[in-house]
Amino acid sequence: MARPNQAQLDLDALRHNLAHAKSLAPKSRVMAVVKANAYGHGAVTIANALEPHTDALAVACLEEALELRGAGITIPILLLQGIFEESELQIAASNNLWLMIENPWQMQVLEKAKLEKPLFCWLKIDTGMHRLGIEPAQAESFYRRLSDTQNTQGDVVLCTHFASADDLQSPQTDLQMACFNSSCEQLNGPRSTANSPAVLAWPNTHFDWIRPGYMLYGNSPFGLTPHANTEALQSVMTLRSAITSIREVPSGDHVGYAASWSANHPSRIATVTIGYGDGYPRMAKNGTPVLVNGQRAALAGRVSMDMITIDITHLKNVSVGDEVVLWGKDLPLAEVAQWADTIGYELTTRMPARTQRVVTVN
Repeated sequence: MARPNQAQLDLDALRHNLAHAKSLAPKSRVMAVVKANAYGHGAVTIANALEPHTDALAVACLEEALELRGAGITIPILLLQGIFEESELQIAASNNLWLMIENPWQMQVLEKAKLEKPLFCWLKIDTGMHRLGIEPAQAESFYRRLSDTQNTQGDVVLCTHFASADDLQSPQTDLQMACFNSSCEQLNGPRSTANSPAVLAWPNTHFDWIRPGYMLYGNSPFGLTPHANTEALQSVMTLRSAITSIREVPSGDHVGYAASWSANHPSRIATVTIGYGDGYPRMAKNGTPVLVNGQRAALAGRVSMDMITIDITHLKNVSVGDEVVLWGKDLPLAEVAQWADTIGYELTTRMPARTQRVVTVN
């Protein structure tokens, strides 16, 4: 009998979240971000579900784009980091991929290339994150060069990326917006600045294109901080497993590696067949919540490679085989992430192939 671990995917929830993003930015076109295996959900499955409802997709690199093209995805796909080798340009052109230009080397390679057909290009401006992008003072000259070269077609999209849009008290987003607007003041191209937190909470950033990613999967980029526009989001992934063993533990005994959990009273401990080898975070602390038959229980002992142990002393009518939800519907991913001193983005993107993704039918 197979281990009962599944990352169940609700594609109706995915489409609902996309519609929510559109409702918040009704005048913008939508580029759905499916990088990192669609944030761990399965890029091909997610892209197929999104394709009829979005204007374009975005990935981190050529390999991710070619996986989608190989699966029959035909809508535009943007390479968010551009190219890493000159040879990628021809592949991008032949596969109808859109290209990000974010540094002088990429600009030079594009200008001197002999391509079978021109590329649609985006120009990233570094407005303060200092990770990718040309200097704001270079925006006009790079924009003119992209417009003039025979290797591009269509309008060049001007874009930037926010460092702190998930912090509603930070002044950095307004500062980045001011920098972006100033650097693009004399340019006529379409614009794109809004990632998920900006789509949700910074309407002045929506411009011509929005780029929702994390929010599409039903997760709030603000963590557990309430925001009115996150209330409509629906979890796409629900990570499930089951109880495989139950035992009584006397008061004073320990559970798990390094004896990190001690029973303060006679306790009932259930073993669940999921661990860090399945994508459940090893750093989750004692007390991390799980749901057993819809009831809350708590992690008791260190996370093992293939198992966790949970305290079910306070629960009634729990048996071997009962379902355990690790996160998803009714248990926010952000809450589990907080107990593991990380963010929900990491939990889903690090989920290995060992944990089967299963599309649920409503």
